Amino acid sequence: MAYQLTRRSFLKGLAAGSALTALTAYGGLKYAAPAAAVEAGYPEAGAGAKVFRNVCPRNCYDTCSMLSYVKDGVLRKVSGDPVNTFTNGRLCVKGYTYTRRVYSPDRLKYPMKQEPRGSGKWQRISWDEALEIIARKILAIKKEYGSTLPICLNKYSGNFDILHYGIEGMMSSIGYTTRALGTPCWPAGIDAQTYDFGTLWNNDPEDLVNSRYIILWGVNPAWTSVHSMRFIYAAREKGAKIVAIDPIVTQTAAKADLYLQIKPSTDGALALGMARHILDNGWVDVEYLKANAVGWEEFFEYLRREVTLEWASKITGIPAGVIADLAREYATTKPAAIWIGYGLQRHTNGGQNVRAIDALAAITGNVGKSGGGALYGHLETWGFNYAAMTMPKPAGAVGVKKPDGTMGDRFININNFGAELLNTNDPPIKMLWIACRNPLSQDPEPQVVQKAFETMDLVVTVDHFLTRTAAWSDIVLPATTHFEEYGVNASYWHYWVGINEQAIEPYFEAKNDVQIAMLLSAKLNALEPGSCTYPTSGNLEEWVGKEFNPKMLDLLGISDYRELKKGPRKAKLPPAAWADGKFRTPSGKIEIKSSEAPKYGLPALPIYVPEKQPSPEYPYRLFTPHWRHGLHSQFQNIDWMMNVSPEPYVEIHPATAAAKGIKDGDWVKVYNEIGYVTLKARITATTAPEVLVAYEAWYKDLNYNINYTVKAVPSDMGKKATGNRGLAFHDNFVNIEKVR
Repeated sequence: MAYQLTRRSFLKGLAAGSALTALTAYGGLKYAAPAAAVEAGYPEAGAGAKVFRNVCPRNCYDTCSMLSYVKDGVLRKVSGDPVNTFTNGRLCVKGYTYTRRVYSPDRLKYPMKQEPRGSGKWQRISWDEALEIIARKILAIKKEYGSTLPICLNKYSGNFDILHYGIEGMMSSIGYTTRALGTPCWPAGIDAQTYDFGTLWNNDPEDLVNSRYIILWGVNPAWTSVHSMRFIYAAREKGAKIVAIDPIVTQTAAKADLYLQIKPSTDGALALGMARHILDNGWVDVEYLKANAVGWEEFFEYLRREVTLEWASKITGIPAGVIADLAREYATTKPAAIWIGYGLQRHTNGGQNVRAIDALAAITGNVGKSGGGALYGHLETWGFNYAAMTMPKPAGAVGVKKPDGTMGDRFININNFGAELLNTNDPPIKMLWIACRNPLSQDPEPQVVQKAFETMDLVVTVDHFLTRTAAWSDIVLPATTHFEEYGVNASYWHYWVGINEQAIEPYFEAKNDVQIAMLLSAKLNALEPGSCTYPTSGNLEEWVGKEFNPKMLDLLGISDYRELKKGPRKAKLPPAAWADGKFRTPSGKIEIKSSEAPKYGLPALPIYVPEKQPSPEYPYRLFTPHWRHGLHSQFQNIDWMMNVSPEPYVEIHPATAAAKGIKDGDWVKVYNEIGYVTLKARITATTAPEVLVAYEAWYKDLNYNINYTVKAVPSDMGKKATGNRGLAFHDNFVNIEKVR
């Protein structure tokens, strides 16, 4: 077989009850270095297999360093790279399915054309024919409208390899275009920490071992950052207490020493209640605040005037005595760390809730301390040249006139994509290019997105599989996996950076985004010389070399990017973010009272903004968190995963189920005024009576899309740092009924 970790082995490992451990140990050479692995040979790969270094480019905290084992040109085995002390020679359960993902029978092999759009009538075409259709449409649009502004790019997180920013470069190289701007994932929290600290930067997650008290607030690393759990467990072995705060009893919550089931979207009230109790009892680190913060006096005035333990208890559903104990333990146990999850900021008050938690870390002096911090994410290791992205416009390009008289691209909101497509005029949007995204599966109101697709002259999607979005495209182009291309990857969580080597030849006719850009440039210039500035030659490893600058090399302690072929490198950053006390706010200090927030219509202080309430017609809040066997719309579609988890379900509290006459396994309809989805019920006390839980994922061949019920309701922040406010995914209210 082309992949020696078989489905039978995969399922057997899962059935053993410890998939991560079982699969890591598979093959018996757990921590072998590449040279040793080549010499010894994995049983699965065969003696003499070649070993390559790769980095998982998925939108995930862990960005795993990998080793791939290739024999006779076939990827036969993947494992973790032990050089990386964060991922430590292990992968997650999704990572071990890569051999199947690469050779999946469902993977796209050739460029395909569909006529008419959405009909399912596909025909194989050559790359030359595909590029001819695309190039002629670009030139026709440019001639009709006098610019390339009717061409829109929607690209985000399907592949975070730095070279995949080449798709933005391709758009720049044809002229000024329309771009879907923003991020659905974490923008409210980014803005919150930008207002408070000047940017987002978390302690090295490996530094968690030095914490004596860890609050996992709205985050589920047991599913979404499995390698972080090792450091959390190590801290507990050294005496740290682990607290989980979440509306759902997650796998992480089940492993904590203390679990608090908070009412959704009330996290800020809990943080403020804790802050008031800390203030009343004299546990504030005043000397730290005097040296490192501004606005804390006004914040304390607000707490004394507006906040009490009883107030916080009423809002959050957590007893006042429990809040008091939590506040005391957190404030008096040093150092103490808070890991702020992305889920808790996906609310209409999400950014304000993060700001309240940041303030809690600041007033106790836990910012800038090893084992402490308000951990959210960072981009400190992302200082590449972005050479594949930075391209000049062709001569005579026309764009949107900016206030200073220069031209620019046009931007629409990625978090309300369908409506923005339909309502953008002068000129209208007529062509879409979709890369590293699946909006018809992952966007709110996908019904509206589909209507917008129907108005386009041409829709082009680049992907590995025929996703929901690809199925509503005119042209689908097959993309390479990271085993079939060179690249470089950094994490938004840990401090490691690694090169991605090409281990195998591209699958059939699959191509990388930079290669597609070069080919399209050649075609455009053949049809109309000077119409595209993107280079038309160069191999991908050369493109990787262009991404490194002296500052980036120094950060990694190397003199040449090729040194990364010997192993990933950890950035030379202090283990504690902000340890030097030099914050990037206008004042240079922690701004508990922000000077920037009011400019965006937001409160200067981290005051409590009430949570969004349900209506009588739709009384249940529907959570749609990440799924353990998938990542957004990736992985769950693989047949190995479908065998493990063949169908979605909605989690319902026993009291709610009883009131609705629903039994475990019944088919139910979850609905609101914009749409519905039908799926099976799972009765569980892990959720609250007023909360339903259905995991977001793309199940192959199943008519399941939980976002049919999700409205494009914005969160409170995101505009400053990411260009648009985030999405309040978790402020989605529905009703439920048994299907008769």
